[in-house]
Amino acid sequence: MDLSVIVPTFNEGPNVAELVRRTTAAVPGRSVEIIFVDDSTDDTPDVIRAVAGEASVPVRLLHRDEPVGGLGGAVVDGIRAAQSDFCVVMDGDLQHPPEVIAELLARAEVGDADVVVASRYIAGGTSEGLANAVRTLVSRGSTMLTKAMFPRKLHNCSDPMTGFFLVDRRALDVEGLRPRGFKILLEILARKQMRVAEVPFSFAARFAGESKASFSQGLRFLTQLTMLRFGRMSAFAVVGGIGAVANLLITWALTGLGVQYLIASVIASVLTIVGNFLALEYLVFADMRAESGLMRHRFLKSFTFNGIEALVRIPLLWLLVSAAHLHVVIATALTLIAAFVVRFVYHALVVYAPKRTRLAQMPLPETLEDELAA
Repeated sequence: MDLSVIVPTFNEGPNVAELVRRTTAAVPGRSVEIIFVDDSTDDTPDVIRAVAGEASVPVRLLHRDEPVGGLGGAVVDGIRAAQSDFCVVMDGDLQHPPEVIAELLARAEVGDADVVVASRYIAGGTSEGLANAVRTLVSRGSTMLTKAMFPRKLHNCSDPMTGFFLVDRRALDVEGLRPRGFKILLEILARKQMRVAEVPFSFAARFAGESKASFSQGLRFLTQLTMLRFGRMSAFAVVGGIGAVANLLITWALTGLGVQYLIASVIASVLTIVGNFLALEYLVFADMRAESGLMRHRFLKSFTFNGIEALVRIPLLWLLVSAAHLHVVIATALTLIAAFVVRFVYHALVVYAPKRTRLAQMPLPETLEDELAA
């Protein structure tokens, strides 16, 4: 068996026949099976059985009465059941064009990658099939935040949020996966350092049916992300909190000595920016320093960003209080939360971005638990 195509489905009956037809046509001369892992509450299982009876390739149905782990759990169950070590994962709504499967398989057979990602964000790829500008913005923002939380493991992956990829099952610790939602590729890449290759694809409009995206899925994603990467971000938050307290104490001490309050504030800000940078260097991002260039360059990037951030945040605070009529405490909290997220993303993706790709040679921990314990 050359390839197993795993398709998690939930009420996708109208798409099944077209998906099987296009998948079969995409890989002529190959030994391929299609596995539908189905959590549907409608007649989708009956549709799959009917299509399987007429298909020219093996079409298998795994219907789950108890959908443990959501879409991610369905994918893991499909990988366990697959007859091939090369497993393509794709959605059942045809927004992932089956014609790209041949490219994924050909790239995997080169032999230098454990995962081949179909990416919307490299040359030749597009995300035009997203429903509207809001979904596009959410997708881009989620991708940036995810890459910021895993800057090393996702360094060579432009689209960790995609649901369209090929994975070599031999590189996986299937039993070590803990799927919590619908972003199973993130789970795979965050658990273990993988060799990643990419091919472009154009995210298409749905063939039939309605999108399953929802607010609750967004919350599940944030939960998954937090559970996977709580360590580095929480350390970043602690450093920021200590810096804020230090800023207040320095300002209080200087004004007590008779220093004018604006001058005291500037001195306190400079001192805490320097202190925070040193804490990030030796505590939060210590494992990434060797890959990210010279320390003085990192300091200049960090110091410049913090200065610009302060210049932007203070006028924004004024606008929220004066124009939007928010209470000053609420407005301050909102600007600080936004500044924290932006600051974390910037430091992870810019200040400590790897300068060269040496991931395959680096002795990295096998599991996330090992990384957090290190």
